[in-house]
Amino acid sequence: MTGGILSLLFGDPFAAMNTVGLVAFALVGASKAVREEFDLFGVAVVGLAMAFAGGVTRDLLVARVPLALRSPVEILLGLVGVALAVGLSGWLASPDEHPVTLVADAVGLAAFATTGAIVATDAGVSVFGVVAVATINAVGGGALADILLDRAPFILFEDFYASCAVLGGVTYWLVGALGGPSGVAAATCAAVTVGLRLVAVARGWRLPTAKRFGDRFGG
Repeated sequence: MTGGILSLLFGDPFAAMNTVGLVAFALVGASKAVREEFDLFGVAVVGLAMAFAGGVTRDLLVARVPLALRSPVEILLGLVGVALAVGLSGWLASPDEHPVTLVADAVGLAAFATTGAIVATDAGVSVFGVVAVATINAVGGGALADILLDRAPFILFEDFYASCAVLGGVTYWLVGALGGPSGVAAATCAAVTVGLRLVAVARGWRLPTAKRFGDRFGG
């Protein structure tokens, strides 16, 4: 089994990471909608929005038809994540705050940062483009989900979240620039992103707000 997983990852890193990211982010987005007591249609909309918005934006940035519009498998994977969220809501009081969902969010962040970096690299963009597309792919869905939930996007607050995707994108580029194969670059990017996010959650890492920064240096 382990050999099959490694073969999938190193044989087609994009397919592996994309599958993980779609299911994980659909689960997270749908769980947020469940908490807000949306109906089943609303839960599905928010879950699928979180799963697909970042990838659609990624594809448009590199001038290709969004993968979500070309493969029905994509939608099915998103619906699997939505179904998992609905199932969890049956026996968890706050599914969006459960460790399973928090880990799924970190995994989805890492997976989509990696797929964004892969697509951007294949498109031949600059290092800035690789990091930017990786970050947008990773956090775009969460931002849209928050807007649908009528709140300011989570990534704009002080939590250490989007920064993990930025560092993951940088890692992917560095490994590639040093001659590493795409599978190694993908695995390293995912590991760095998910590791940083889980440590940030465990230790409560936060980026300073502008007001706190100004107070500290303004006397």
